[in-house]
Amino acid sequence: MSNTSFAKLVVWINALVPLAILCWDALNHRLGADPTKFALHTCGMLALIFLILSLAVTPLRLVSGKNYLSNFRRMLGLYAFFYACVHLCIYFVFDREMSFRSLLSETAKRPFILYGMTALTLMIPLAATSTTASVKRLGAARWKRLHQLAYISAVLGCVHYYYSLKADRRQPIILGIVLGVLLLYRVAVKYFPALKARRRAPAPA
Repeated sequence: MSNTSFAKLVVWINALVPLAILCWDALNHRLGADPTKFALHTCGMLALIFLILSLAVTPLRLVSGKNYLSNFRRMLGLYAFFYACVHLCIYFVFDREMSFRSLLSETAKRPFILYGMTALTLMIPLAATSTTASVKRLGAARWKRLHQLAYISAVLGCVHYYYSLKADRRQPIILGIVLGVLLLYRVAVKYFPALKARRRAPAPA
């Protein structure tokens, strides 16, 4: 197994650890007074964190010159989609008791739910085209334009998270600031290409 394959395996396993802990705590009734709310909050925050991490890969690669970091971008994005789906499933099954009428009614009364659903919907084509074959089929330029939907999804996710809380909003604010920095960096690189870090020359043998 190559170093890259091993690193991807480590990331893959560790990305499942939060869900494993959540399931274990649920089985042992350790999710607090409101288990559904705790599980919703945890999975929603994980989805947003993984999405932001996936958006951080390119800036980190450009700044550090470590091109192997690109190997983790798709995996992080897929985990963002996975946790967002779990977040929605928990809400629909345990909070709305699998009632589409209740879901639609709640969405109409609370627009932040619509923001979250829109963010998840935008992630569907990203997950569906996350393979190398999709890049070849769409072409690199079209594929990159399509995957810019991740920016919109992340922004909507932050807005959803912010308005879903009634009291302490420090976490969504911090995540929003991190996302803002990543997006500003992309804008700066687009209009000022000289800001791109030069790739490091290979070390002499």
